[in-house]
Amino acid sequence: MTIFKDHFSKQASAYARHRPHYPPELFAYLASITPAHHLAWDCGTGNGQAALGLAPYFDRVLATDPSEEQLRNAFQNDKIIYRQAPAEDPGIEAHLVDLITVAQALHWFDIDRFFEQVKLVLVPGGVIAVWCYALCRIGPELDLIIDRFYFETVGPYWPQERKLVDDAYATILFPFAELQSPTFSIALHWTLDDLLGYLRTWSPTRRFIERNGFDPVALIEDELASAWGNPKRERTVVWPIHMRVGTLRTEAI
Repeated sequence: MTIFKDHFSKQASAYARHRPHYPPELFAYLASITPAHHLAWDCGTGNGQAALGLAPYFDRVLATDPSEEQLRNAFQNDKIIYRQAPAEDPGIEAHLVDLITVAQALHWFDIDRFFEQVKLVLVPGGVIAVWCYALCRIGPELDLIIDRFYFETVGPYWPQERKLVDDAYATILFPFAELQSPTFSIALHWTLDDLLGYLRTWSPTRRFIERNGFDPVALIEDELASAWGNPKRERTVVWPIHMRVGTLRTEAI
């Protein structure tokens, strides 16, 4: 039995407001390499960001997450069916899914058990795509502050699974015929308040608050403000995306 490690329910509404959205080009690419477009499964959907990106390309999108609170804050769309279920036991019939996506969530799963589900529910030739993003990049001075916050201030509060993200998912055994995918990134225009809100959605930020009784973002807020300048000024914030894509076929396309 898999124990659900719930790192996000307590900040689910903030997560929906402040987490970055994925580029439309990523979903267009995935649709282009998926042979059929009847059903996509977005696993660990959170608030449905990736499910929303898939909706224009598929007849139906099944979006699952074990967190009831995350699903309560999910984006609504006529094509998306939300279901509270763990990745390892989604309740999907065999050979029914054309595309499976996991956005910034695979590291929380029992990965071996999840991959067995993938092999069971994908149609022959179906596609699985998993991706993550780590630290955002804004500019040298701001990046140094964020890096110090990430590795030193809240570093001890990251769950051990986070190392898979730091490794860009490269160390995960991926038992599928792997494809070479294009390089994607998230780029958003944010104010200082947007950045501060995002930092407060991090699971170690919440864990730091629970153990120490104060918000660690407040420790760097003045420093970030000084480096940012006019807080209403929008800066480009970029997250490189690390993606692995494969099929059930014995050879890559």
